[in-house]
Amino acid sequence: MKKRVYIPLLLSSLLLGQGCSDDDKNTAVNPAVAQTEPVKPVVYQVFTRLFGNTKTANIPWGTKEQNGVGKFADFNDAALQGIKELGTTHVWYTGVLHHALVGDYTEYGINQDDPDVVKGRAGSPYAIKDYYDVNPDLAINVTNRLEEFSALIERTHAQGMKVIIDIVPNHVARNYHSTAKPKGVKDFGEDDDTSVEYARDNNFYYVTGQSFAVPTSVHYQVLGGNAHPLADGKFNETPAKWTGNGARAPKPDINDWYETVKVNYGVKPDGSYDFPTLPKALENQDYRAHYAFWQDKALPNSWYKFRNIALYWLDKGVDGFRYDMAEMVPVEFWSFLNSSIKMHKPDAFLLAEVYNPLMYRAYIHQGKMDYLYDKVGFYDTLKAIMQNKQPANTLFSAQQQVADIEQHMLHFLENHDEQRIASPDFAGDAAWGKPAMVVSHLISRSPTLLYFGQDVGEDGSENAGFGTATRTSIFDYIGVPAHQAWMNNGKFDGGQLTTEQVQLRQYYISIMALNDLPAIVAGDMSPLMVTGSDSVIGFARTLGQQSLWVLSNFSQQAQTVTVTLTPEQATTFKANSTLHDLLETHNAVLVSADQQNTTFTLTLDALGSAVLTNKAENESQ
Repeated sequence: MKKRVYIPLLLSSLLLGQGCSDDDKNTAVNPAVAQTEPVKPVVYQVFTRLFGNTKTANIPWGTKEQNGVGKFADFNDAALQGIKELGTTHVWYTGVLHHALVGDYTEYGINQDDPDVVKGRAGSPYAIKDYYDVNPDLAINVTNRLEEFSALIERTHAQGMKVIIDIVPNHVARNYHSTAKPKGVKDFGEDDDTSVEYARDNNFYYVTGQSFAVPTSVHYQVLGGNAHPLADGKFNETPAKWTGNGARAPKPDINDWYETVKVNYGVKPDGSYDFPTLPKALENQDYRAHYAFWQDKALPNSWYKFRNIALYWLDKGVDGFRYDMAEMVPVEFWSFLNSSIKMHKPDAFLLAEVYNPLMYRAYIHQGKMDYLYDKVGFYDTLKAIMQNKQPANTLFSAQQQVADIEQHMLHFLENHDEQRIASPDFAGDAAWGKPAMVVSHLISRSPTLLYFGQDVGEDGSENAGFGTATRTSIFDYIGVPAHQAWMNNGKFDGGQLTTEQVQLRQYYISIMALNDLPAIVAGDMSPLMVTGSDSVIGFARTLGQQSLWVLSNFSQQAQTVTVTLTPEQATTFKANSTLHDLLETHNAVLVSADQQNTTFTLTLDALGSAVLTNKAENESQ
């Protein structure tokens, strides 16, 4: 890679508040201090229990003793520096909160979970059992598990990165029971009137007069058929609660989210609301106005419970949240919660999993989310391009659909819900992700998410137990081979990587290093007119006098293309200008200009990209 000229990022000043949560309806708002936040965040998602695991047995449905489990302590300075090297600004520690799992921690005052309502052996991180505690599997000393997580927060901050954890507002574990809740806090459902299907201040919905029955299937055996004293096909719950995905039958289907129960936010069974709606005028106002709007309102009990949970973790040092299945919870609740969070910590990072494009703007403008997943549209289109199912330039249509909110739409190629790029069902080769990563990260002001192991080509092929391969298991104890090669028995130096894996990781580092160019952080995007190949996409990013021309080849063969610039795109050129590549090793590109056209021709390697700039122009800045 060629030597580049580094240009400092422009940072925006934000406010940071400190405060305390309580279990009543009033929130403390404390004096603010100055804080800076990168303009274009990079989120590194790590599945916490898998990251530091060095065991390689990978027995399907294996116990943590057989297959191993990582700890908070595994994120030492070397590990965090390796994460930081990828341009990371925020680490999303997935699976931190205490969720239902098949393990015995009764000596620590934690009741056992029933395998009949746990998916996998290690359990889903989205079946939260105790919102005020952390997963005991992740601690070296279980008694000190909260202190060990606090130490991880401090180490992450010391490396210049912030901490995100999950909040799962739509549902909780069917066996929810908090042993760590602060004094005066009541459990979900503790005060519910279980004689009725619905009441505004009930935390759950009930199937009155009927008991819960464990779902059955000829294709599924609990724990893969391995014996367990509690695995008897029964779970005591009377009356039955609605299941997490909204299923109302006392015996859910095996494909329902049967290990969870749905939280009631004041949405009646007929879909009508038992709380005030937001005035349209609030859409264009900031979180302070939203906060003020809710202060004199009587609201469902679940709203206050989740607000207090969020503030509790902010006071522990957490810097923000990723909200699971946010669109299953009314947008008014998000206005209430997020405005409360921002009053407490104005620079809190709020990311929501939302898949309905019709709801994007409501969750941003009314719900006060900072960022949403850009899956339906951008990711799905990019995946089809990577699989050679459609021309590369069709991505512009997907990008145009969110042009007015593009800075709020988080881009990713992998996460815990998606197939690994290297899995046979996706691409079968991690190299196919190279042009996609260039395009995904550089096409707009959107933040970027990287999933652990993505940068070294993890293929997700391990048969862990529950579910199928192609994505790394989120339900069972397992080792992650490509990641373990980078981890190198705790050295975190890539010592066991192949040459190809080393090159792939360095390529990711090179892409993310372009984040310090102002045109990438905050510049406008315009498509380039590319002729010669349907497999090549090109676009310009421009801010002031700085312009960058990005071209990526999604073909497995080299492609030669001609780029014709519009008059606006050509304004920074002089006749016979020379462009230089900041990413790979292409020779200098000569741009010819006449009275009618400004053009250049470039040959891109198979799956290759170029990020072109006028070298003299950048050196003068």
